[in-house]
Amino acid sequence: MMESNLKKTSVTVLTAMMMCIIMVAIFVLRIPIPFTQGYVNLSDGIIFIAIGLLDKKHSVAAASLGSMMGDIIGGFAMWAPWTFFIKGGMTLITVLIIDAFAKKHLTARAKTASRIFAMTCGGFFMVFGYFIAEKVMYGTWAVAALGVPWNIGQFAVGIALAMVITSALNKVGIGRK
Repeated sequence: MMESNLKKTSVTVLTAMMMCIIMVAIFVLRIPIPFTQGYVNLSDGIIFIAIGLLDKKHSVAAASLGSMMGDIIGGFAMWAPWTFFIKGGMTLITVLIIDAFAKKHLTARAKTASRIFAMTCGGFFMVFGYFIAEKVMYGTWAVAALGVPWNIGQFAVGIALAMVITSALNKVGIGRK
């Protein structure tokens, strides 16, 4: 019983910590997207790392809430509802694909490729989600289209960051196998 409570506490603390790190990653490097009110940041990389450390429910919670709080605290509260659902959806898609591949007996190279594929699918969901959100917010497809390459770049950098860090964590026995 005590061990179960300790595990629950550890998962809760790790989820809260990842939520805070995602929120902080939004502020560390914020690059404005020209002609829009948006910006790119490092949060996708931290979200992908959280996926490697937490189960589905906790990684979705960390991504959704951490990203949303980053918008609110960073002065972009009008984006918070969009971000909550977009980052949660991105995380859920990524986790579901990773879990589907985890049921197969893959080589290390195939496992790496499946994780990159999963993060890419999640990333494209994020790009599509913000494309729709920007159309609604700005009222024009042209302005919404300006954010697409920036959002692709954001999740691509996030994949690279996550692959390096989760690989190092896995070597010391931390995270998803």
